[in-house]
Amino acid sequence: MRQSQAIASGIPALDDILQGLRLGDNVVWQVDGLDSYRKVALPFARQALQDGRTVVYVSFAPHSRILEPLSGYLTTEVDPRHGFDAFSAQVNKVIDEQGRGVFYVFDNLSALVADWATDELLANFFRLTCPYLREKDTVAYFALTRGQHSHSAVARIRDTTQVLIDFYHVGDRLYIHPLKVWDRYSSQMFLPHLFADGVLTPVSVSGDASAISKTASKSPLKVKADSIAPWDSVYRKLAQYDEDELRFLESTPEIQALRQELSQMIIGGHPEFQRLADKYLTLSDLLGIRNRLIGSGRIGGKAAGMLLARRILLTEPDGTDFSQVLEEHDSFFIGSDVFFTFLVNNDLFRLRLRLTRNSQISVEEFNKVEERFLAGRFPDEIMEQFKDLLDYFGQAPIIVRSSSLLEDGFGNSFAGKYRSEFCANQGSPEERMAAFLRAVKLVYASAVNPDALSYRRQRGLGESDEQMAILVQRVSGLRYQHYFFPPLAGVAFSHNLYRWTDRIDPNQGIIRLVFGLGTRAVNRVGGDYPRMIAVSHPHLRPEVGAKVAAYSQRHLDLLDLAENDFAVKPVAEVIGEGDFPNLYLFLSFMEDGYVRDPGGPLLKNLQNSILTFNQLIKRTDFVKIMRELLAKLEAAYGYPIDTEFTAFVEDAGKVRINLVQCRPMKLPGLTEVASVPDDIPPDRILFRASRTISGGAIADIRYIIYIDPQAYARQAPPALKQEMGRVVGELNRHPEIVRETIMMMGPGRWGSSNVALGVNTTYADINHTSVLVEIAREEAGHVPDVSYGTHFFLDLVESGIIYLPVYPDDPQAGFNQAFFEKSANILTRLLPAAGRFEDFIKVIDVPAAARGMYAQVVADPRRQKALCFFGKKAKS
Repeated sequence: MRQSQAIASGIPALDDILQGLRLGDNVVWQVDGLDSYRKVALPFARQALQDGRTVVYVSFAPHSRILEPLSGYLTTEVDPRHGFDAFSAQVNKVIDEQGRGVFYVFDNLSALVADWATDELLANFFRLTCPYLREKDTVAYFALTRGQHSHSAVARIRDTTQVLIDFYHVGDRLYIHPLKVWDRYSSQMFLPHLFADGVLTPVSVSGDASAISKTASKSPLKVKADSIAPWDSVYRKLAQYDEDELRFLESTPEIQALRQELSQMIIGGHPEFQRLADKYLTLSDLLGIRNRLIGSGRIGGKAAGMLLARRILLTEPDGTDFSQVLEEHDSFFIGSDVFFTFLVNNDLFRLRLRLTRNSQISVEEFNKVEERFLAGRFPDEIMEQFKDLLDYFGQAPIIVRSSSLLEDGFGNSFAGKYRSEFCANQGSPEERMAAFLRAVKLVYASAVNPDALSYRRQRGLGESDEQMAILVQRVSGLRYQHYFFPPLAGVAFSHNLYRWTDRIDPNQGIIRLVFGLGTRAVNRVGGDYPRMIAVSHPHLRPEVGAKVAAYSQRHLDLLDLAENDFAVKPVAEVIGEGDFPNLYLFLSFMEDGYVRDPGGPLLKNLQNSILTFNQLIKRTDFVKIMRELLAKLEAAYGYPIDTEFTAFVEDAGKVRINLVQCRPMKLPGLTEVASVPDDIPPDRILFRASRTISGGAIADIRYIIYIDPQAYARQAPPALKQEMGRVVGELNRHPEIVRETIMMMGPGRWGSSNVALGVNTTYADINHTSVLVEIAREEAGHVPDVSYGTHFFLDLVESGIIYLPVYPDDPQAGFNQAFFEKSANILTRLLPAAGRFEDFIKVIDVPAAARGMYAQVVADPRRQKALCFFGKKAKS
């Protein structure tokens, strides 16, 4: 409990003026140099040690040490170069570990802007740290260089701290001027005081005080334009030139240095991103980004990837003139600093820090966290910029997309981990603003959703600086009746790992194409299939004959402008009488079990029509353009790439593309060579698979989590099916399971939101498995989905999880049904409360069921075969 007795500052005269310091005080000294700060910090530290206090010196700046070596105090080094997030978390940890009643001396806070670029983050750090120190009954000293920070940043620090003192020179005289002393007052407390020989003499004559104030050249309340923070100072230096002057001066060393600094602040410091930015982004590009940036900070990986990819295509000279192909992106960016300001202002930062450290949160807990985010508020200046953004777009539909610093980077895609929210953007200005704010807050909250936390932990990114910027884009598409959607959308990969025939060249890529919004291409949906186009052989399909109809798209995602919401509608219902533009390029017809393509643009009726996009492939340059687009981007990145796009065909047959996302593919294990053995005795085979994308060998599988497809289909009530994903998740996180190698096997589609089609798990429920098997039983109606290109697929391959579809009814599969039926079920030993799931979920301890042998899996994607069999333990 905080005590009210006075704490000595080490300067008795100062104690008299302030009526002493108190436990819980944060003391900010606005100084004109480090020597001034030392004059007060050293006496404070000596006095605290003399009084038997624990003193901690928090060192983080490149300037010389504030405290001279003293016996008894502790020094902790914290590195701000890792970013605001990691730095704040580390300081928070130090405060936690040191406990209550500790006294602190911090380095000069102004040094932080050199690494963080903005005053915004400096103020956020103080507003986050100061209340926590106060909770711990500490006394802490901070310094701030006078006149070098924006008025708003200083004002926020002043509002938060308990004591703020101006400490400056006028000539060779030194003055102390208390500006704020919380809960204390005297008639002379807030006057300037001459500080000499340990004595403080108030300046009470008005003429003297006026002369001192006028002579003190650095005011503590500078306007924003005079801030030394690079975010402001770099832009201020560049803004003095017009566009023609900058183009002329861009190659000069001074402008090159400013350009490099601006690029670091906007794009970030990742070497690969910086390499691409240095080569392709001009100074005009960077200034254009800043002019569309709300707040300050970086734009994140998704926005950077999209902008870089567009510039690569527009810059590289050979082949297609992409200036005639690409739509304008028309995007705005919400800087990463706005995220932290939102967290700090709404008391959410420490909640996020706790969740990130714990890295496990249930769906129920996350729903409560999400409600706290939705209740948050933005500062007035940000709200004004939000209003300008919505005024700009009017009632055009927009999408609010996550663009975190780690997202879409080299090695970590975060595909589908963070939210993107469509805003149909209809209604009054107030209604549109409410929907937009809700979308932004939901994206912010998704930074701590269970899947994202599991993904970060598994990749060793738990303590990494993860700032959530946001990309706001005009939705690409057209209005048709009261709907809005693009005619074409999808994902395209420069390397094709889904080869259903040896004729396909994997180095030319693959396209996953849909009619309507691209969400249908990246999400696993029930009973619907996109068109898979192998770029090297676009006319080939994985299916033939009547199966083409079964494996086609039946529904489309769109924005219903009348309902002001995202919606899913049957294709037949939306296209109605067939007057949708260029519909003949998308549709074919089933006649007598054969696919017939229309002969021209006139369609008499749409009966028996299916989406094939056959005429799009035959009659337009769509595939040719996409082939060149993928090749150019892969060459520039130096890695295979993954893109998202929308497209439409003009009346003259000209194809236009809107590239909305681009990220490098660094997917381990996909091309691993593994030889499937041919000499395993039949009694040691568990199953075979004839379709596989990822390759490799998994040895010593100790546990199999097996969900019986027949029992699931026939006996499990819907309510119980809804809970099975949760039970699988509990098994996935169980300490005994995590320590061993496991395989999960279940009906139909893992990760499906439709429990009739498969188990409704998320990434966090399956991320510890090494092999994921989808079992297709004809009588149960379950069909695996080789969903190459979906976020679910990227989760598997990035995690090195081997995915295998297995068809037990196929005699070639050699499915050992007896093993799964007869093996003991240890579910309730691991989860005693899960007894009602025993008829459906079986956990098999393989060595106990297979006479000491373990399960082994070998998959060869080149030969499209895989084998699971029993073998002796391979590892010690």
